[in-house]
Amino acid sequence: MILTELFDGYTPALVLLVSMVFLLAGVVKGVVGLGLPTISMALLSIFMAPAHAAALLVIPSLVTNVWQTRPFSSLMPLLQRIGGMQAGVVAGTLAGAVVLGAPAGAWAAMSLGVALLAYSAWAMFGRPFTVPAQTERWLGPIVGALTGFITAATGVFVVPAVPYLQSLGLARDELIQAMGVSFTVSTVALAAGLWLNDSYSFGTAGASLFMLAPALAGMAAGTRLRHSLAPSVFRRCFLVSLAVVGVYLFAKGWL
Repeated sequence: MILTELFDGYTPALVLLVSMVFLLAGVVKGVVGLGLPTISMALLSIFMAPAHAAALLVIPSLVTNVWQTRPFSSLMPLLQRIGGMQAGVVAGTLAGAVVLGAPAGAWAAMSLGVALLAYSAWAMFGRPFTVPAQTERWLGPIVGALTGFITAATGVFVVPAVPYLQSLGLARDELIQAMGVSFTVSTVALAAGLWLNDSYSFGTAGASLFMLAPALAGMAAGTRLRHSLAPSVFRRCFLVSLAVVGVYLFAKGWL
């Protein structure tokens, strides 16, 4: 399939713009370890339907998140702890896809804006909290289901998954791996939800695969940048930028 068929309806300028978005999103993930789907959805939704933006991010998000789940030798003990949460993610995403349909229209832009604002505010000002071990068995699936429902509505799967995972007292490498697992499951569930709503075609999958190259290039650049730039400074700028985009999307949907 030739490039013009993959990007049917796109102008060359739009293809370049979308590629630059994934390049930037890859840089962010390379520096701070997360944010590729979030920044992609935030920026792409400014000039295209949220359902289309979510479909484009599937393959870049899936590949980079599977990479983040390494080392695979330590996956089983981690999955035993957060497996219930992942089941909730799948159930919540598919239920949201059936109830809400593909994210589109003003409500989708407003929902995405609220999700970005909530995540930015929590990341900048929220206080860390701890989940007692005895509550993980029932709380994990609830958090997963809520994350999945928000994923179906907005294409963003960091809230409340990331705050919950950070509350489990995992070591740094375990936390990065756990986020990789959760993001991978969310990406697959999102793709299934989009397919249920006829928003994920072969052509869209091909365009998403094409966007893997700029995403990986951005991650490589971000990884190198991480060694020369204070991650805390970059992270603060990233979160402020997300908040600004969130306000814009909410206002756009409202008006």
